[in-house]
Amino acid sequence: MRAGPPFLASVWVLLRTEVRAALREKTIVVNSIVVPIVLYPFLFWGMFTGMSFVMGRTEGFVSRVVVVGEAPPQLRRMLEVEPKVELRRGPASLEAAVAAVRAGELDAVLELGPPPGGLEVAGDVAARVTADDAKERSKVARQRLERLLQRHRDEVLRQAAAARGVTAEAWQVFSIRGRNAASSREMGQFILGLLLPMLFVIMVAVGCYYPAVDATAGERERNTWETTMTLAVPRLAVVVAKYFYVALFGCVAGILNVAAMTASMGAILAPLVKGTGEELEFAVPLGAIPVLAVGALLLALFVAAGMMIFAAFARTFKEGQSMITPFYMLVLLPVMFLQVPGLEFTLPLALIPVVNVTMMVREAVSGVYHWLPMAVTVAVSALTIAGCLRLAVAILAFEDVVTGSYSGSLGGFVKERVLRRRSAAAAEVGR
Repeated sequence: MRAGPPFLASVWVLLRTEVRAALREKTIVVNSIVVPIVLYPFLFWGMFTGMSFVMGRTEGFVSRVVVVGEAPPQLRRMLEVEPKVELRRGPASLEAAVAAVRAGELDAVLELGPPPGGLEVAGDVAARVTADDAKERSKVARQRLERLLQRHRDEVLRQAAAARGVTAEAWQVFSIRGRNAASSREMGQFILGLLLPMLFVIMVAVGCYYPAVDATAGERERNTWETTMTLAVPRLAVVVAKYFYVALFGCVAGILNVAAMTASMGAILAPLVKGTGEELEFAVPLGAIPVLAVGALLLALFVAAGMMIFAAFARTFKEGQSMITPFYMLVLLPVMFLQVPGLEFTLPLALIPVVNVTMMVREAVSGVYHWLPMAVTVAVSALTIAGCLRLAVAILAFEDVVTGSYSGSLGGFVKERVLRRRSAAAAEVGR
């Protein structure tokens, strides 16, 4: 690299040193590099595979059904030949049969009676299915009986129409067919747009979490902080290098997670869409890649600044974790409420930190670009980052915070050093 100004050269040397040291730390490598690549693809694979297994087991059992009343011969035959339905001799009364369903001894009760008055049609019958939807077996039994009754109804109506000389086409009158205008790529982008933004924010936060603690409280615990502070470089260069190091790992974690999820979603969802006839193609639009990079950078810079501010007051690794966790949860909280398909990226949302970057990433993954909200998002994020850095500079101006001798937290620091100083200044002016 071409030699630059002393400050920039110092930052570059310190940044390389921090990164090399971090790559030797197992905890940082696992949480900032391995987890984004492996964790969520593996979790989604396990979840969807488990769902497929449960669905297969649910479809595999035979429903225990009792018929109360006289069934038409045609309906009786349909029930007897249905392999997933077992007709049992049940209690004599309807009340006892319903009690058996509640007790789990039966799955459903099919109550049959005479049809309502009107047109007399052979095979017509009034039917009511009683099941316990709180039990999965009973719920599936009800659905199976409803499908059988619908088939019986269609057959009865077809025979009645034929007896009156009405053709099947005339009897149908009209039919409804659905068609999905979205391509397989657009459907894949829609699903990615629902899943990726939340995971993107989580991974950026996780990627910053351990480096932020390690760069501050970790160094104090290892007694290397004082050595770093005695280097022949400006103190600000040390802080900037540590800040860039934390943001770099957060940015890398977010980008790796997006790449891993995009590459693995097709194989993960294949068991669920196999029998539906749907085809899904998961690919991030080329135009979204710069947006994802900018989003990862903005989010990582903000999260890194916030976490380092909180961790600056910690003297041990455990203290750093406990101090950063509230900020970590604060970053993730608003994202949990954004997984709504119809939510639009508007200017009010573009004014909310973290939420704006999340929505920008979500829209870009879906192939939609709202340039004005995106510009507002970049501006608001830049201002938020600048504010965090300004606060960090003000905090590090105190020697006891830098050396780790200050025993309070960020809240105590603001109360003791900022608010109290302002009160004293106001009182001095009042004199």
